[in-house]
Amino acid sequence: MRSIFALLLIGVNVFWASAQRNASYERYINSYKNLALQQEQKYRIPASITLAQAILESGAGTSYLAKEANNHFGIKCQTDWQGARAYKDAEIRNECFRKYNSITDSYEDHSKFLTERSRYAGLFLLQKSDYRGWAKGLQEYGYATDKGYANKLIRIIELYQLYTYNTESSQTNRRVVQTGRVTQTTPPVTNDRTTILPRDIFKTYGLIYVIARTNDSLEAIARDLGFKVKDLAKYNEIPVGYPLQQGDIVYLEKKKKMADQPNFYHTVRVGESMHSISQHYGMQVNNLYSLNKRKADYVPLEGDMLKLR
Repeated sequence: MRSIFALLLIGVNVFWASAQRNASYERYINSYKNLALQQEQKYRIPASITLAQAILESGAGTSYLAKEANNHFGIKCQTDWQGARAYKDAEIRNECFRKYNSITDSYEDHSKFLTERSRYAGLFLLQKSDYRGWAKGLQEYGYATDKGYANKLIRIIELYQLYTYNTESSQTNRRVVQTGRVTQTTPPVTNDRTTILPRDIFKTYGLIYVIARTNDSLEAIARDLGFKVKDLAKYNEIPVGYPLQQGDIVYLEKKKKMADQPNFYHTVRVGESMHSISQHYGMQVNNLYSLNKRKADYVPLEGDMLKLR
């Protein structure tokens, strides 16, 4: 166990390790992670999403609604609510919010709120491990009007590694031997067959990488290509246990300090993070923060313009 723990510590990139965590957030996670897992098992809503929403909506249990109404998800009364009520200035003055007898009731009602409304049906077509898709969907389907809602959820999930609480594992992998190709293009397009490898290998922006498969993992990629897991984690600036999703870029070498020409700027979209943007352009995430004079707590909002070089 000590060797495994040491490996995890080594594999965590400097950016993730140095990003300042909020102690109250960590206390909240420890207090309510089991409740979120119960809701996931009952309603198939990812525990990571439930926890991230609760932290964001309630200020980790410190908001007025959390303290006075046990409302940890900012759910308003709506026309069908027959229970107790609390009032607070929000988008309009003296707006009506649901009041609960307990925090457990708030979690239960949040799950029912998502499962019983047809506008959220698309979320349940996603895998529970796809927290990015869930976060993006919540914003697109109108859970909140904040343009940065999805990106803030993703930031919380990744910084506090809430994805580890999802019971549907994305870390299993079945090895499939196929023809390997090395190409030079943007975006990646396979061309000349050069050798036989267990994976397709691409080269873009002068960097070599692979594309994650369904249910892929750093461990599987390292095994297939003869790398150390800690090296892949370091190259991609992620913790060892970071869950890969199909289509993710996984670099096999250190990323660059800035994006290649002609990529000078990037306009932020819903569901993006500073890390995902840095992966897209093959540049180190710390440099992306530095170029844009942003601190580690910055969350990119939809429409923000970021310098890449």
